[in-house]
This record gives sequence, structure tokens and C-alpha cells, in this order.
Amino acid sequence: MKRLPNIHPGQILSEEFLIPLNITAYRLSKETGIPQTRISQILLQKRSISADTAIRFSKFFGTTPQFWLGLQNDYDLEEEILKKKKEFNGIQNYKDLAKAS
Repeated sequence: MKRLPNIHPGQILSEEFLIPLNITAYRLSKETGIPQTRISQILLQKRSISADTAIRFSKFFGTTPQFWLGLQNDYDLEEEILKKKKEFNGIQNYKDLAKAS
């Protein structure tokens, strides 16, 4: 089964919020007090959503900070799993180890 690509919160910001609402990164920066460089880096998928950014986005878009942080956490977990899959698969569950002794 083919794996779906991991979606960065910046892509969600762009495709689900900025484009449909016709809001530019510049306007988002001005309305939220977030530096334009931070917005641009998020959109380019080169920066994570911080707690501060999540709160500001939630106020502006009428979402919750947990929504934005959840997107970031899901992305980060998936990236880490992909990066260290072999290492993680080598870790045995403690219950299995106890049964073997």
C-alpha cells in the first residue's frame, strides 16, 4: 500500500486558509503581529508552528491553538518515525521481554 506524504502545517495554512480566504502572507503577518519572515518560513515548510504562532493563528482564524500544535505534532512524529523506523522497530516491549525471561 502506498504511503501518503506527510503534510506540513505550512501546507495546510496555505491551502486551507490563505488561498480560500484570499489572505496574503503579508496581511497575515500584519494582522497577527507575526514577523513576515516567520510566516514565509512556515509556508516554505522550513519552520515549525510554535505555541506563540498557534495562539496567534487561532485568534485570527477562529480555530484553537491545539489545532495548530496538533498539526505540528503529527508532522513531527511522522517525520521522526520515518527517519528512525529501523531503530524504533528494534525496541522490544517490556511485556515481551518479561515473558522471555
